Amino acid sequence: LLLFDVDGVLTDGKLFFLPGRKDFQQNPEQSKQLSAPGSIEFKGFHAHDGVAVSLARVAGLRTGLITRRFSETVALRARDLKLEFVHQGTQDKGVALEEIAREAGVKLDEVAFIGDDIVDLPAMRAGGLAIAVKNARAEVKKEAHYSTPHDGGEGALRDAVEFILKANGKWKRSGRESVGSALAES
Repeated sequence: LLLFDVDGVLTDGKLFFLPGRKDFQQNPEQSKQLSAPGSIEFKGFHAHDGVAVSLARVAGLRTGLITRRFSETVALRARDLKLEFVHQGTQDKGVALEEIAREAGVKLDEVAFIGDDIVDLPAMRAGGLAIAVKNARAEVKKEAHYSTPHDGGEGALRDAVEFILKANGKWKRSGRESVGSALAES
């Protein structure tokens, strides 16, 4: 099971907000959950990371995200990537990781988490494999078992998926068939 943060891992960590249209009507309940109600938030996601999620799925690796913020943009990307587990607005990522592991029926030492900042440390400590993106904070890199060669938002998720699949002997074995299936999915 591979879980990851969003801002700083799937994205470069930058947040962009545009004022919402005056005639824009949000569902009041949904508006309370949004990190930036009344505005339009957008983020950039790297195509390599999208392919990585497809490669993971084809190889049998389940995926999901855990983030402190709540964003419609993230919900859209999660649906696009067909992520199995999506936890937004989470204050304690370690607790969320434990809940997801229980729901998935896996042991904590079978869970990898990718993070970039100190708010990710509880999840990194709770799982069996802690991964930091290249541009993670020093404290985070210090506790990681593996650091990606690429920055967050620049293909770091792809690095992590390749690392895990290669370590489990699923990279070469998957061959063209899996890559073709993954590319057809993405």
